[in-house]
Amino acid sequence: MAIQHGDYLGGHFLSSGNPDAELTILSPADTNDEVGRYAIALEHVDEAVSAARSAQKNFRKLGEEKRRSLLLAYQQRLRANAEELARTIAREIGKPLWDARNEVNAMIGKVDLSLGEGARFTKDEVLANLPGEIRYRPHGVLAVVGPFNFPGHLPNGQIVPALLLGNTVVFKPSDKAPGTVLWMARCFHEAGFGPGVINVVQGGAETAQALVRHADIDGILFTGSLAVGKKIVEANLDRPGRIVALELGGKNASLVFDDCNLERAAREIAYSAFATSGQRCTASSRVIVTKGVADALIDRLSDCARRAVVGYPLDEGVFMGPVISADAKSNLLAAQQVARSAGFEALVEGGSVEVAGHPGFYVRPSLHKAPGANAHAVGYTDHELFGPDLAIHVVDNIDEAIHLANATRFGLTAAVFTSSRAAFESVADELQVGVIHWNRSSAGASGRLPFGGIKDSGNHRPAGITAGAQSVYPLAVYLSPPDDAPLPSWPGLSF
Repeated sequence: MAIQHGDYLGGHFLSSGNPDAELTILSPADTNDEVGRYAIALEHVDEAVSAARSAQKNFRKLGEEKRRSLLLAYQQRLRANAEELARTIAREIGKPLWDARNEVNAMIGKVDLSLGEGARFTKDEVLANLPGEIRYRPHGVLAVVGPFNFPGHLPNGQIVPALLLGNTVVFKPSDKAPGTVLWMARCFHEAGFGPGVINVVQGGAETAQALVRHADIDGILFTGSLAVGKKIVEANLDRPGRIVALELGGKNASLVFDDCNLERAAREIAYSAFATSGQRCTASSRVIVTKGVADALIDRLSDCARRAVVGYPLDEGVFMGPVISADAKSNLLAAQQVARSAGFEALVEGGSVEVAGHPGFYVRPSLHKAPGANAHAVGYTDHELFGPDLAIHVVDNIDEAIHLANATRFGLTAAVFTSSRAAFESVADELQVGVIHWNRSSAGASGRLPFGGIKDSGNHRPAGITAGAQSVYPLAVYLSPPDDAPLPSWPGLSF
């Protein structure tokens, strides 16, 4: 396969005649399937930032109504290319088609949310009883660094509100999903966005480092791992005025109490643990269940894990495709071995799966039961595994469940299963997370609500309904007093 045009700079799709590196994408669902080959040129980072800087003032002066019309045109291009985009996602990252189609639909819907409900969080306001206003101004040039697991939806949810509010963008996608992002770039291009407003630079860690350290960007919106998030913060310690908004990982718990609707709990938890092969920052990787329903819940979850259809993502009827890479697979299996060495019982072992005709990185869902409520295994209970694995902890009471749920450095999301509103409110008040679900999957998220975590799960809220608020800063404006207002005077100061 010939090297493709991987970067989009200043309104043009570019390759490099003398690339620094070459990025070859083999599908994790079928390593015989070469999805694409792309040139990587680090020099394009400077060019992309320069193009974005040159375009930013005029793009802001274009006005919100014109920017809205451009984003609606982008939305139409997404609709027109929805199936091709979904199939690219499925091939690049191994996401089943139903899941990939849902992702594209979320991208399309994000435009309406950003232009509608989301816009109220950054609407200029004239204050009553004070000659003053609150106005929102774009930061300027924003760097967006995206993940592999939702290669379109998550960065799209940051880029769309950023553009609406007058920023220009340099986007560095995951090096696992360059083709998905090129579809997005085509849609922006065909929608009529001017040169430099949206730019794409491909590559891995070197490209990301060059972008987040660049002296001429005004903010960074990052979605990804805790380890990379820390490096971005460290790289910007001497730039306190630069916004660094982080959406990082989780070690999310589902808390299940005796009075729950057991069937609903089992279904919601199974989905949250195994959808997208467990590769969601919101996936439940821990179940904390009170004794009265523990055995029944374990039976249902174990049965579901064994029945889950693992297969080639472009085939119908597949629930779960592969994990993203050979390293991801081996790291997951190694962590499970750590758990078993620490006394966790393998209720459903998981392990490798062979899919006929499609060599890839397939694993089965797995369940491990802790030998005691507070059992700990370094490398298993304290790490985001990013795979389809559940650790089951059986506790005596609700207070013990809350304590265990909070005993992690992460604080992204949690789910609480109880029929009692009072019990839910009591638990919700104590949980140290940014998103709480009542009788719903922890992996669900609504674009109409804020999204993000606390502790080591991130800062600000660079996703969800308030995403646009990270793309602007509020400006306080004190208006001139009326012509007939008394002149000011102060004790001890004469004129």
